[in-house]
Amino acid sequence: MKKNNTSRRDFIKKTVIGAAAFSIVPRFVLGKGYLAPSDHLTKGVIGVGGMGRGHFSYAGTRTVAICDVDKRHLALAMGMLDSGVKQYADYRDLIQLPEVDIVHIATPPHWHGIIAAEAARMGKDIWCEKPMTYSIGEGKRVMEAVQQNGRIFRLNTWFRFKDNFYGMDVPVKKIKKLVDSGLLGWPLKVTISRHTGFDWKFYWVGKEVLPPEPIPAELDYDRWLGPAPYKPYNAHRTHTTFRGYWDYDGGGLGDMGQHYIDPVQYFLGKDDTNPIAVEVDAPQQHPDAVGTWRTITFTYDDGCQIILDGAGTAVDAAYIEGPKGKLYKGFHSDIPDLEHKLAAFPEPPEQVTDFVDAVKKREKFALNESNGFRSCTIVNMGKVALRLNRTLKFDPVKLEFIGDEAANRLVNPPMRGSWTI
Repeated sequence: MKKNNTSRRDFIKKTVIGAAAFSIVPRFVLGKGYLAPSDHLTKGVIGVGGMGRGHFSYAGTRTVAICDVDKRHLALAMGMLDSGVKQYADYRDLIQLPEVDIVHIATPPHWHGIIAAEAARMGKDIWCEKPMTYSIGEGKRVMEAVQQNGRIFRLNTWFRFKDNFYGMDVPVKKIKKLVDSGLLGWPLKVTISRHTGFDWKFYWVGKEVLPPEPIPAELDYDRWLGPAPYKPYNAHRTHTTFRGYWDYDGGGLGDMGQHYIDPVQYFLGKDDTNPIAVEVDAPQQHPDAVGTWRTITFTYDDGCQIILDGAGTAVDAAYIEGPKGKLYKGFHSDIPDLEHKLAAFPEPPEQVTDFVDAVKKREKFALNESNGFRSCTIVNMGKVALRLNRTLKFDPVKLEFIGDEAANRLVNPPMRGSWTI
């Protein structure tokens, strides 16, 4: 099978040159092609399976280009778009288009880091699906590329600033106000369980035996794999079931982890750090197929903990427990007259929650490359601990595991062929 390694060095050279020339301001503030603030921004969507096709028409934007390695996905997408929208099989062609302001990344996670970093270097603002990146090292490099090139980045999980938060039935802003008030005390323990209103989606497990199958004619499987290790094609490895394999994601933890954990980082006030330890209670994981787990416990240096209860054993657990009180599902608490007491405390600071407005004003979005990297790092810490099935100590400054070479190899896993960030 022919690998997609052609002209890689030339592309990197062009990327660096393009970043130097066009990375500071977006297309719509450059002379020719100027858009009035009321006009739509343009976007290119990379990965137009189900998730990608759901983001063609978000307010204030207009899709002008799409990319996918599956011709069937492209055909389905074009049935929803104007005939003038450009189509590509290689994301590198799309991110070089001068008419694209925003790149929306809706690929499997093993592609997020490479595409996001290269899009930033090509002067594009970025909307990326969760999890932000496949590994801790990739997340760090995306954060650096976004900041070095003056880009605006949005991670597509919104619960820290929008909508009611799963079983709590209130926006996270109200939970943060409670935590900031000190009424619960400190340190806090947060339990994320089906009993507190969360679903770990353990149907995202892989199959341990995958017999090779013929590659569909419409799919460029070598390009789908990209930086991931080569494995013979099987339909269960790709598209809607890819989350069940370590090479591309991390099962229910990879799928839902950042949705659930990012708001916790926010209301605990830990957006610039990470836990210092992760402990797992789980069956031994298959080297290829993701399995289930009973609990994953993250501990911060001040004693705060996040407990992921996969087995649902914490039947009576509070969502948040502190030395002075508890908060349960539905925002119920054992603190008497909680609502009246909360009214005396200030509201949390406002956040920038309109991505289009953030791009036009060049303001950092509420969930960006920095805090998104930190919450994704927690997800990736859990994935590493699960794969190795042991407790790990972590340095949130150096971004490495302490005294564990095997764990640190998974911080920066090797990429296939000439793929790199």
